[in-house]
Amino acid sequence: MQKEQFDLHEAIEEKHWWFVARRTIMRRLIEDLLPPGEEILDIGCGTGANIAYLAETYRCVGVDVSSIAIQKAKQRFPSVTFINAHIENLKEQLNTTPKLITMMDVLEHVEDDFALLSQGLSLLPTGGYALLTVPAEPALWSVHDEQFEHYRRYTFERFERIWRDMPVTPLLVSYYNSLLYPAVKTVRTLGKWTRGRDSSQSDFDQPSAVVNSTLKRLFASEARVLIRALRKQSKTPFVRGVSLIAILRLDAPIETIYTKPDGLPPDHPVNAQ
Repeated sequence: MQKEQFDLHEAIEEKHWWFVARRTIMRRLIEDLLPPGEEILDIGCGTGANIAYLAETYRCVGVDVSSIAIQKAKQRFPSVTFINAHIENLKEQLNTTPKLITMMDVLEHVEDDFALLSQGLSLLPTGGYALLTVPAEPALWSVHDEQFEHYRRYTFERFERIWRDMPVTPLLVSYYNSLLYPAVKTVRTLGKWTRGRDSSQSDFDQPSAVVNSTLKRLFASEARVLIRALRKQSKTPFVRGVSLIAILRLDAPIETIYTKPDGLPPDHPVNAQ
């Protein structure tokens, strides 16, 4: 992501419905997994609002490869520890071992998402957790994905494929942002006709206060369904959605870094290497 995208996140992520509802869902799921006081590591923390939202309950660390993002995060949330580092150099900079890692809409930003996930899991103890979210459905690809330098939007099967060979147990795998899926799909479809590829417009335009509040409540309400699925360890309570979410439990140490296998369908041609 470029400076302009981090500037946009900084400006709106504490009030825009999508950011606020996603944090609400994240927090409720984590509170169902972990007692207070455990350490959480947010990989790809950006400008810091997600991990800062947990700081009253947990010991929180955020890491990002962008020095711009980390500088903004430190200024905004001085009570949280933020580290500017690449994940392969991170272990030596951590004072303790996190019980849970989060990757909130991060995996789509890297070419080898298998390597990034396994590197993140290698920081956990056996029995630790990973909470992952990614954008779903390649048909929803839009200018927004190009602006934010996504390599892909995920199908359910492609998402599960990342950890299939790793020593993890999936406790929850589901679409989410499901209730608003029809509206988002309509907007994305119309956008393909009304926006040029070089448009500066993104999906993060701030709506009116009434619309923002309504969308936030609708999206955040999905937390109840996801928590029920997590407790029963049942898959996919939502059969479609704008995004996908997973919670994994590490069953054995990660002793090697997994890499993206040959034979996968190509990423979106805009960003394919």
